[in-house]
Amino acid sequence: MKDASPNRFVADHVRSLPRSGIRDFFALVQKMPHAISLGIGEPDFVTPWNIREAAIFSLEKGKTSYTDNLGLLACRKAVSAYLARVFGLSYHPEKECLIGIGVSETMDTAIRAILNPGDKVLYHEPCYVSYAPGIRLAGGVPLPVPTRPDLEFSLAVEDLEAAWEPGTKALILNFPTNPTGGVVERGRLERIARFACEKDLIVLSDEIYAELTYDGEHTSIATLPGMRERTIFLHGVSKAFAMTGFRIGFACAPHEIIEAMMKVHQYAIMSVPIFTQEAAIEALTHADDAVARMRDSYRRRRDFLVRRFNEMGLQCHLPQATFYTFPCVEETGLDEKTFATRLLEDQEVAVVPGTAFGPHGAGFVRASFSTGYEKIETACDRMARFVGSLHAAAVK
Repeated sequence: MKDASPNRFVADHVRSLPRSGIRDFFALVQKMPHAISLGIGEPDFVTPWNIREAAIFSLEKGKTSYTDNLGLLACRKAVSAYLARVFGLSYHPEKECLIGIGVSETMDTAIRAILNPGDKVLYHEPCYVSYAPGIRLAGGVPLPVPTRPDLEFSLAVEDLEAAWEPGTKALILNFPTNPTGGVVERGRLERIARFACEKDLIVLSDEIYAELTYDGEHTSIATLPGMRERTIFLHGVSKAFAMTGFRIGFACAPHEIIEAMMKVHQYAIMSVPIFTQEAAIEALTHADDAVARMRDSYRRRRDFLVRRFNEMGLQCHLPQATFYTFPCVEETGLDEKTFATRLLEDQEVAVVPGTAFGPHGAGFVRASFSTGYEKIETACDRMARFVGSLHAAAVK
């Protein structure tokens, strides 16, 4: 008998994709109004007023039309000036910049623009949840590369070499990294760049957390010798500028790559809302002080949360960037999913199981410090009680 359900119409490669482990877990959180969430990666700050005012003023002036598929030229000029000032990167705003719907859309557009069916793509794990599914949706083959806690989840070129296979075309990097807060110091990044050149890889570098670097300096791989012409630089205003709902990301790359990405973008999206682009111009031009204040607040929260985790016996490295910690829960005797589920049920504190970010996240959970300091204090007290109860039960 033939299948009569609507599921028969769904494409095989889509049917086989897993749902996001983050979203499934936080469906449970929505049913618990008193839960404290250390899970969702979203700033608790309201977008600075001058940025919101720019969006409002844009609407008041009647700016409600489409823009160029690449984005407002004024917005692309603001992106170009910002990257030159902050990252030391030079891109032509008319030919080498595309404004998209957040980094998620620009990453997806980039993947679809460069991959032929069967092309292989290296990416490091634990990682943001969309990379491997995005590769599969574009007909590519994802090749995961482990990052290790003994290197504080940096990326070793030896692991890239071990994972590389013939037919590999691209490498996705996300440093600073969601979910681990891992970074790559310049010397290690130079070795990765040489590897990319030797293997003739194009690099998709998602640097959305770059401004939230607390220790040392962030270096973009696109600034290294031989890399500008083989890098798609991806960034946006969501995290550091507290503008998640504005959905503004941007991609910068050689003209030929941006032209290919524009073809994908124009048929899928057309253009980004004009008033959010106006807000992004204000953010990139006049929000450095606001970003610095938010970063200082995150740093204080980070130091407190990491200290409390280690006092509980949950080994946790000090992340040098992002607003995520990645403590190990193996000492409790529970796997990461059981730990997160029981913590939520017993103490109404939400963290994300590390395996939501790939198999290499086993034994860890992600806890964000993008929520308020007082809530983090309360969450830590509850977690300490939970971990203490596990220890007491183990002694009996």
